[in-house]
Amino acid sequence: MRFSLTSQTSTDGVTEQSFALGEIPGVLFTPRGATGPRPLILMGHGGGQHKKAPGVLTGARRFATEGGFAVVAIDAPNHGDRPKDEQFIQFAGDMRARMAAGEDPTELVAAMHDLLAGQAVADWQAVVTAVQELDHVGAGPVGYWGVSMGCGLGVPLLAAEPRVRAAVLGLLGVHGLAGTAARVTVPVQFLLQWDDTRVPRDQALALFDALGSSDKTLHANPGDHGEIPAYETDDALRFFARHCG
Repeated sequence: MRFSLTSQTSTDGVTEQSFALGEIPGVLFTPRGATGPRPLILMGHGGGQHKKAPGVLTGARRFATEGGFAVVAIDAPNHGDRPKDEQFIQFAGDMRARMAAGEDPTELVAAMHDLLAGQAVADWQAVVTAVQELDHVGAGPVGYWGVSMGCGLGVPLLAAEPRVRAAVLGLLGVHGLAGTAARVTVPVQFLLQWDDTRVPRDQALALFDALGSSDKTLHANPGDHGEIPAYETDDALRFFARHCG
């Protein structure tokens, strides 16, 4: 696949380079004026979001400025600037209907993640290869950050891709992921919102338990699904500096 830079901006000490790798749209964040190799952090967005969702931008900019990392985010299949196929549209509509009716959407969420995971893993592998060929990134250590759908697509990536050395995951239950999670052996920091109305607490704890990593830490905080405390980014910075820096 052909890698092409489509635009570049620099603000607040961070250079953002938008790119396309074949049909995969993405953005690369690096410290302004960065030269030479550095660790690379992959950031997976949540369901219905995109590569420049607010949580992704906040984390990416801090990882670049405070950690000196290169950070890359891409639109997941059927998200952002990518076309949506009929099967995905049906899944998304059914899920919204179930949630509006107060029904448990867990099985549909797991099925949707399974639908996207194969392509998402291949996309990330191709992006890592392409981005690490850039002089200001290089073939250094790789980390992964992804919660909610970013976790649902990240667990299969971690099970399949040995270049990823550490990950921050969370906000997701075990349904459909137990076997794959058992093949994850890298250090993991797992985020759980204690009052999550989307992900049953016992299912999230079961996913943490299913991870095959001997080095894994559970961070449980009060609040609902999207209410991760800002200080978790501080902890993620330290985690990636320890395992990838």
